[in-house]
Amino acid sequence: MRTHDLAVVGGDGIGPDVTAEALRSVHAAAGHFGFRVTTTAYDLGAERWLRDGVALDETSTEKLRGHDAILLGAVGDPRVPPGVLERGLVVALRVALRHAVNVRPVRLYPGVESPVRGLSPERCDLVIIRENTEGLYAGGGSTVHQGTDHATAVQNSINTVAATRACVGYAFRLARARRRRLTLCHKTNILVEAGKLWTGVVEEIGNDFPDVAHDYVHADAMCQHLPLTPERFDVVVTDNLFGDIISDLGATIQGGLGLAASGNIDPTGANPGMFEPVHGSAPDIAGSGRANPAAAVLSAALCLAHLGEHAAALALEAAAASVLGELRDRPDSTTGIGTRIAERVREVDLTALGDPAASLMTAMSARSGIRE
Repeated sequence: MRTHDLAVVGGDGIGPDVTAEALRSVHAAAGHFGFRVTTTAYDLGAERWLRDGVALDETSTEKLRGHDAILLGAVGDPRVPPGVLERGLVVALRVALRHAVNVRPVRLYPGVESPVRGLSPERCDLVIIRENTEGLYAGGGSTVHQGTDHATAVQNSINTVAATRACVGYAFRLARARRRRLTLCHKTNILVEAGKLWTGVVEEIGNDFPDVAHDYVHADAMCQHLPLTPERFDVVVTDNLFGDIISDLGATIQGGLGLAASGNIDPTGANPGMFEPVHGSAPDIAGSGRANPAAAVLSAALCLAHLGEHAAALALEAAAASVLGELRDRPDSTTGIGTRIAERVREVDLTALGDPAASLMTAMSARSGIRE
């Protein structure tokens, strides 16, 4: 029997709550589709930092590297200074595990209301591929004359051809497996040097994909096009900062951060992917049963797709979507929603969300096709 070994980092606040429901659904899918899942929990997050002063140690990093994939709940705690866990744990893992690719689906599910008036599910099904290890987030910076009127802050941006190629190559391969349209999002008229690098890489790799049409949209223009005409896009590839911003806009369009899944991926396959909901840790409602676990479940579906469990990933996404469509009329607790999704996995129609051949889950399941 196929076995997948998962590392589990519940993290902080509602992280352990939603991760428990994601695992409930994963085990249900495993039982129904004929594979096994083993899990190992890791004590990483606010409590570990408060106790030991450590966000991430080398021993934990090496152990995590040995798993097939990682499920991360959420990090963040008001007792910990801002940035300590976000940079010291999440970003540090992305860099250590060479997660050059961040996958952010933007999909409006049937029955979920978008704040964009009149937007229907068939118009909103795209994927944002964000470079995940460079840009302004990795460049460092400095401040001189701090505390005076002459204080000057410098923040550096780093862009390498190697990481950009890894990200853009993954995006082109994903686009070929979907609807064969790719859009580069950047700000080439202002960020001229970085823009030239990104444009050059897209043109270079695009020559190897003559069957994939590609175009360009400025980042500020994307903030208009995305809410008004999301059907214009299939796969959007962009840098770290712009990807962070427009993917959260995409999450709002699809119904909120509580529905937004993500995956952090080494496109070479040498390191395990890390899959996490993009909402915060919401410590004020931790343990209250008020957190919606849908984003964690959908992130787990991405994980199963990445591991090659095609049918299970499709079923888990469809089950989560069907329960989400019922929540307005039939609200439930964290555990109640998770239980309903897990039960639905065994009976869901795999075509409920459209043609499975065109889905993100199908594309990600073709592991050899989208890896370097």
